[in-house]
Amino acid sequence: MVGHAIANGTYVCAVNRVGHEVIVGEGLEFWGRSFVSDPFGRILWEGSTDKEEVGVVTCDRKLMEDVRRNWPFFRDRRIDAYGNITKRVSD
Repeated sequence: MVGHAIANGTYVCAVNRVGHEVIVGEGLEFWGRSFVSDPFGRILWEGSTDKEEVGVVTCDRKLMEDVRRNWPFFRDRRIDAYGNITKRVSD
């Protein structure tokens, strides 16, 4: 997820549940650790592993502009090569 922030020059917010949920059997344990990273991939906020939390992060749009200008991964993508991955196998 942090790599997506860097490659696209944007902030990324990744959300994960916490706690234990039993639907069948022993259930599932959710590990939490939601986070927000900036366009450099730096973690700006990270949630805990054991309780519900709400995080608020200010996202600086100027930083996104600067990163995209100096690290032009997003600008230099080859959209002409995307043709086959946008089609369904049955098409």
